[in-house]
Amino acid sequence: MIIRVLDEQDAGLYQDLRLNALKNNPEAFGSTYEREEKFSLETVIERIKPTKDKFVLGAFDDGCSLVGSVGFVRENGLKTSHKGNVFGMYVAPEGRGQGVGKSLMLELSRKAKVCDGLEQINLAVISENHAAKKLYTSIGFKVYGVEQNALKYKGQYFDEDYMVLKTQ
Repeated sequence: MIIRVLDEQDAGLYQDLRLNALKNNPEAFGSTYEREEKFSLETVIERIKPTKDKFVLGAFDDGCSLVGSVGFVRENGLKTSHKGNVFGMYVAPEGRGQGVGKSLMLELSRKAKVCDGLEQINLAVISENHAAKKLYTSIGFKVYGVEQNALKYKGQYFDEDYMVLKTQ
């Protein structure tokens, strides 16, 4: 398995994986398949283009297929730049149970920690997603709050747990 920062050449692979995520686990994301299937390749390129405070990691299996991804973005406000956020974590069914998610999150944490002045990494996870919460807890994230009815999809509400990893 290879984990690396995605760039514009990976946009098509990323878009396919992202649409797969939105189709297979619509409750886990704030966006929808119907919204993102309309994104142009240029929109996806802009979304994944790395900067010093934003990147998307991809996990590639031995056959060079993209089987997982996760993003990081640092907040840019004067009073919030000590925080960063995880977004879009997903591992395709064929990559699950092989440590892909943990490898992605460990690499995200390692890369984010080199951001000067970063003190914490935040994420939100569906409260009932016990596998994801177990993964995040295993690398040091702690729950600090719960938002009831954080997402609503097809008439069903989903609570989100907010988790934090201190980097200092």
